[in-house]
Amino acid sequence: MNKIEHQNLHFESISHRYYAARQNKKHLLYKSLLFDFLLSHLREKFASSKTLLVLEPMCGYAEGKAIVENNISQNIYYEGFDYNDTLIANVRKTHPEINIFKQDVTTFQTEKKYDIIILIGGLHHVHACALKIVETLADALNPDGFFINFEPTHNNFLVALVRSIIYKKNDLFDETTEHDFSLQNINNIYTQSGFKIYKQYYPGILGYILFYNPDAFPLLNIGNMRLVRTVFHLEKRLYTSWFGKKLSFATFSILKKMDPDSGLS
Repeated sequence: MNKIEHQNLHFESISHRYYAARQNKKHLLYKSLLFDFLLSHLREKFASSKTLLVLEPMCGYAEGKAIVENNISQNIYYEGFDYNDTLIANVRKTHPEINIFKQDVTTFQTEKKYDIIILIGGLHHVHACALKIVETLADALNPDGFFINFEPTHNNFLVALVRSIIYKKNDLFDETTEHDFSLQNINNIYTQSGFKIYKQYYPGILGYILFYNPDAFPLLNIGNMRLVRTVFHLEKRLYTSWFGKKLSFATFSILKKMDPDSGLS
């Protein structure tokens, strides 16, 4: 059995728990605050009346559609794909208007050119193929488009150690296929694929630990909605700081394609 099939079977076994954890109100509020902060500056970049073509590979429950609509533009045409039949069926049932299809990201090819490609926590499931995948996505992006990617990362040995323990001890994760990136590793993948970093944030600190992954740290999903707002507003300035960069459990990257001649966008 290859890793894609192994991962697919693993998700089938935990999909109901994964979905339930992400309906938590504190989790949803934290994500709303987070993505508004990380993406709102792109609204003026796409302020025209043009309909944006948006792709979400490894789309899961198609949260990328809502993220783009709520924080960048509502004038979009969305396409998403995933390899898991349960996920696809769920999205088609709850959002029949969405163009979602089955596809293995490691073999994905397209002639289309997208204005936005958004990938939320997908590459670490296909760690060994990440470079090839990002190169393919770069080819599918318009020259003036943006690739938005949010991945588990580490930038010191302690963060790497904590995550490895979580992967081993928490059966919601599949240790055989999931592997986070070092910050240097993920940035090298971007560069080798023809991207430059437009903006990069390191939000994987306290709010992320408490509220973003309620299934990873279930005992830490504490407090009320006021606490969510307080933690977020206290730490958001750290998302671009040395502290965040060194200690973050995740990296949020907004990328543009390099000019092949000058190396600049």
